[in-house]
Amino acid sequence: MGTLFRSEQMTLCQLFLQSEAAYTCVSELGELGLAMFRDLNPDVNAFQRKFVNEVRRCDEMERKLRFLEKEIKRDKIPMLDVGDNPEAPQPREMIDLEATFEKLENELKEVNTNAEALKKTYLELTELKHILKKTQTFFDEMQESGMGDDSTHLLGDEGLRAGGQAPMKLGFVAGVILRERLNSFERMLWRVCRGNVFLRQAEIETPLEDPTTGDNVYKSVFIIFFQGEQLKTRVKKICEGFQATLYPCPETPADRREMIGGVVSRIEDLNTVLSQTTEHRHRVLVAAAKNIKNWFVKVRKIKAIYHTLNMFNLDVTQKCLIAECWCALEDLDRIHNALRRGTERSGSSVPSILNRMETKETPPTFNRTNKFTRGFQNIINAYGVGTYREVNPAPYTIITFPFLFAVMFGDAGHGLLMTLFALWMVLKEKGIIAQKSKNEIFNTFFNGRYIILLMGLFSIYTGLIYNDIFSKSINIFGSGWRVNKIGPYEKDITLDPVHNYTGPYPFGVDPVWQISENKIVFLNSYKMKLSVILGVGQMLFGVILSLWNHRYFKNYLNIFCEFIPQIIFLLCLFGYMDILIIAKWIKYSGADSGCAPSILTAVINLCMFSFTKIENCPDFYVGQEYVQKALMIIVIVCIPWMLCLKPYILVRQEGKKKFLIRATQENNSNQKDEHSGDQVNDVAVTIDGGHSMGGGHGEHGEEFDPMNTCIHQAIETIEYCLGSISHTASYLRLWALSLAHAELSEVLWSMVMKIGLQKRGVWFTGGIIMYFIFAFWAVLTVGILLIMEGLSAFLHALRLHWVEFQSKFYKGAGYIFQPFSFEIILDEASAEES
Repeated sequence: MGTLFRSEQMTLCQLFLQSEAAYTCVSELGELGLAMFRDLNPDVNAFQRKFVNEVRRCDEMERKLRFLEKEIKRDKIPMLDVGDNPEAPQPREMIDLEATFEKLENELKEVNTNAEALKKTYLELTELKHILKKTQTFFDEMQESGMGDDSTHLLGDEGLRAGGQAPMKLGFVAGVILRERLNSFERMLWRVCRGNVFLRQAEIETPLEDPTTGDNVYKSVFIIFFQGEQLKTRVKKICEGFQATLYPCPETPADRREMIGGVVSRIEDLNTVLSQTTEHRHRVLVAAAKNIKNWFVKVRKIKAIYHTLNMFNLDVTQKCLIAECWCALEDLDRIHNALRRGTERSGSSVPSILNRMETKETPPTFNRTNKFTRGFQNIINAYGVGTYREVNPAPYTIITFPFLFAVMFGDAGHGLLMTLFALWMVLKEKGIIAQKSKNEIFNTFFNGRYIILLMGLFSIYTGLIYNDIFSKSINIFGSGWRVNKIGPYEKDITLDPVHNYTGPYPFGVDPVWQISENKIVFLNSYKMKLSVILGVGQMLFGVILSLWNHRYFKNYLNIFCEFIPQIIFLLCLFGYMDILIIAKWIKYSGADSGCAPSILTAVINLCMFSFTKIENCPDFYVGQEYVQKALMIIVIVCIPWMLCLKPYILVRQEGKKKFLIRATQENNSNQKDEHSGDQVNDVAVTIDGGHSMGGGHGEHGEEFDPMNTCIHQAIETIEYCLGSISHTASYLRLWALSLAHAELSEVLWSMVMKIGLQKRGVWFTGGIIMYFIFAFWAVLTVGILLIMEGLSAFLHALRLHWVEFQSKFYKGAGYIFQPFSFEIILDEASAEES
């Protein structure tokens, strides 16, 4: 927990790994997840690196596994996930894995091809069976109506030409078509053939399976009669255009019956073969489903290892790989042990070497967290990753964030519901994690379960302070006011502290304010002033934290030229205002409230160098006018102090540095020996040390620019001075949202629940009405007051921390420590799949 206050101390290490041990060493480091490797080949194309072929092999294995996974999901076979985390296989095991995946893929593709061909044949035979049965029905109907015996004479009587003597011979085609295309198909036939065709159709009652997609389709059987080859060609073209399938249909009933018998026999044989094929496919997929999760883990680990090895350099002997990585100083022993285990596993006789390197590069920022602190650290990182080793706001945010949220959300009833929800997620977290929910909204709540838990607990506390529980008050200690008439739900009482006040309520707000006419006036003043006190206190704490940064980085010039004037400016202006607020609460009672000064007027007078005296009333304190003028003079002095002093000192230091270097070079112009050169370097280093104390330039070889320094300091000064004013006003959102939440809760009670409570009538009728009214009130409470109002208060608390608090000391200009970790890689892969 100690490192949470400031990021971990990092070091840059160089690794020398024997070629035969490099794979296992990197595997051990991946399981550990404590080293962030640097790419030593940034200019080398990804396709030209040493292990590109191994990465391609892993990509191919992943493709085959995704194919297997798709087939398993297609058959709705559960994939076994026992939660195991198998180790990365050895390189020689890749061949066995490739062979296994190749065999499974080929076997499945062959089974799928055969099954598709069999299903296609089965579909054709099924359609032919329906055609033969339906067309036989058509011919039987025609025969019963006396229109002929077969297709030749079926329509002969109707086809006599005018004045002709011989019957006309008609042809026909039969087939199946999708049911939804039938109407358009019939209209097209009528228009193109100009009514010279006769169409009969019948629906196939049972759905047919599409052999390609596996979907159920509904089709209809049709038979078309026509005369002549020209109409026959037109009919076939229309059938082709509508993707209708034509089948041969014998002309005589005997041939049709014989063909039906053969078709039914073949369908039965196909059913047997299809059943065996499906069973074989199912067995293959069930066997694959037991191992596919572990296979994915193994392949992804292998791929991650080779990706990392591609970042290494080969030494001149081609027998050793050289790597560089960032790691925490505290973790060096664990990394040493991991390298030793990797070397032993590989069977190498040469140990791996780890050396610490000196560097001027800024290390990554690494804040070690646990499941409780992770959510709060994510809030900070969402604003910006902290600069290396600067003060981390996360430990303070653990308390201040839920507290400021609760100030805006202060309702003990709503806070209790929020606490119970968060407590359920905390107690059931193992089961919820095992379920791996894909609901993004729920996962967001679950990841912030400890934040929600603290927000709920603090909301219960502030709700008790406000004496607000579902917009109602509780009376435990009696009231500190004496009134003559208090009726149920009456708000016709105006509390007068001169005549009605008897003593303070022991804890929180007196419940009598709930039914008073001047409730809003009292709570407005109370919550507004409380918001200002909390805001100034948090900003003051932020400025104090900047002192820790200056001391740690030894920026003593920043302490004198920034921290001291900043804290004086804030205390003289807004700290004084807070003191006036608290002193006014303490000094004045209801009897002498007419002499109580206005805080707003006092602050305006402070800024305008004026003083307003209340007639027949003493001053707030002796010498108030002179003290306020002195405070304002100090505030004005702090502005040029912050603006000019630091650039002036830096420019002086730069001039002194150049003068000393020039003087040293002139004195040693004729001396070329190494000792003289060392003196020059020593002088330069000494002056550079003075500049680092200046805090802001000369680092990383940057050239000092006086104009840039002045502009930067002017921006910092203006931002702080104006920001102190605007940030103080920004904390008034604590008051505004608190009042809005309380009023909305009261409106919801009076317009919904109060209707049910005041309902008169038979007891069971009132109970039924109350049941539905309570349900409606509960839904609105959860949806509006808990979710919408809670989200609003959360966002405002987030803004107060990011802008008003963190801007006083937190730069957030670092980059995150991203270690090579199998756990992170596998979690990211799972997130992409979901």
